[in-house]
Amino acid sequence: MILDIEISDLRKLTEYIKTKGNYDFTNYAMSSFKRRILRILELYRLPSVDALIEKIESEPTFLEVFICEITVNVTEMFRDPSFWRQLRDEVLPNLLLNHKSINIWHAGCSSGEEVFSMAILLKEANLLDRVRIFATDLDKEIIQKAKKGKYTLKNMELNQKNYIRFQGKFELSKYFKEEDGFAVMDPSLVENVTFRVHDLVQGPVFNKFDLALCRNVMIYFNQSLQNSVLNKLHESLFNYGYLCVGSKESLIWCDSANKFIVVNNEEKIYKKIKE
Repeated sequence: MILDIEISDLRKLTEYIKTKGNYDFTNYAMSSFKRRILRILELYRLPSVDALIEKIESEPTFLEVFICEITVNVTEMFRDPSFWRQLRDEVLPNLLLNHKSINIWHAGCSSGEEVFSMAILLKEANLLDRVRIFATDLDKEIIQKAKKGKYTLKNMELNQKNYIRFQGKFELSKYFKEEDGFAVMDPSLVENVTFRVHDLVQGPVFNKFDLALCRNVMIYFNQSLQNSVLNKLHESLFNYGYLCVGSKESLIWCDSANKFIVVNNEEKIYKKIKE
């Protein structure tokens, strides 16, 4: 078992991945990145970073496996239920007061639980047909999983508890059918959703949004990369659009902080007030 990796090895690996696959992990938080590399080495019984590079070089399909392992895909429906209540009761009514329809971006959508949470919220508020949702992630495989909306039934227990605390109108089971130990979400929920692969780090600004959710993504980036991503999120929002980040994330120190006002500090909801 490998107990540690040299910083020089991590640098060599990030440079190789950047050249080989055009994925840039240079500014990921080093401790988090190192933990994931150690896990990959253990999982695939590789003795060193050099052996990992050799495996990626000799097995072209392994690069996607590597990306899948590195990107964080731990999520749940209606995570932080009080946040979702705030969206339903304050943010969305404010946006739809002045707009017939709005665009929402789930940046770093992972396996799609957050997207289905939003769709259920909108359906219960009779707003689903007034919203267009874009759900993006760096990982091609996880985007395919998000599209399918198929989750293990044991995971649905936590999702159901969150939904109850969110104070949804029905039972969560109204929105999925059970199939061979899986919960298969109602596909009509995501008819207005565009799922696409997008690199939050290197990808372009591809649309304008009224609401952007980028929750629990930036905790894995160093300060420089967080700053760059927040600038991109700012640029992607219409004026007076809302930005939501994770409970352990903040805009306070970033370059674009003065271009937002705090709407709800506890739930980490901000509003863009200037370009």
